[in-house]
Amino acid sequence: MTLSKYREKRNFAQTPEPAGTPKSSRGANHARMFVVQKHRASQLHYDFRLEYGNVLLSWAIPKGPSLDPSVKRLAMQVEDHPVEYANFEGAIPEGEYGGGTVMVWDKGTWIAESDNAEAALQKGDLKFNLQGKKLRGSWVLVRTRGYGSRSDRSWLLIKHKDRFASKTDITETKPRSAVTNRLLADIAFQSGGNVTKASTGDPCSAKKRPRKTH
Repeated sequence: MTLSKYREKRNFAQTPEPAGTPKSSRGANHARMFVVQKHRASQLHYDFRLEYGNVLLSWAIPKGPSLDPSVKRLAMQVEDHPVEYANFEGAIPEGEYGGGTVMVWDKGTWIAESDNAEAALQKGDLKFNLQGKKLRGSWVLVRTRGYGSRSDRSWLLIKHKDRFASKTDITETKPRSAVTNRLLADIAFQSGGNVTKASTGDPCSAKKRPRKTH
């Protein structure tokens, strides 16, 4: 697990994203951090990140997580991110890699539901429990057969049936930041980003509400 690809894609003299520093490994049974970042770049998507092996393992989910166990969300694995990235909320300058607005949509801890998370990741069948502000309960990431050069990067994120499962579209009902209560448009405005572009990632119903900030 390395941050070399992450760093190669970014110019840290231009982007406010963290470069990352070495971290000490934590025990296998330790509750690790997870974060979901809503990202309005060229397209709106949600970046699902699990702390593991001193980095954040990362998947881009075009439609965002679903609480409905019958819904399988495509999750494309991307480069590992530094653990510090979990706190990043702001605007990446246009023209830079991933240019657009980033929101910390959800944050909390996760625990693997198998004794050997490394083996589960290698197998492509990672079951885990989330304790977040929006996402909770049992989930699974399953590697699937994709197409083309990134076929090995194609996964599915699926909610297991438990008391936290629901038919409610949580991306619509809870569109605000889990840490600052802002919409994407608010974050863009306060970070010098493209407000018009960012606002296309906010539900129409949310845009009518008064903006709140920390």
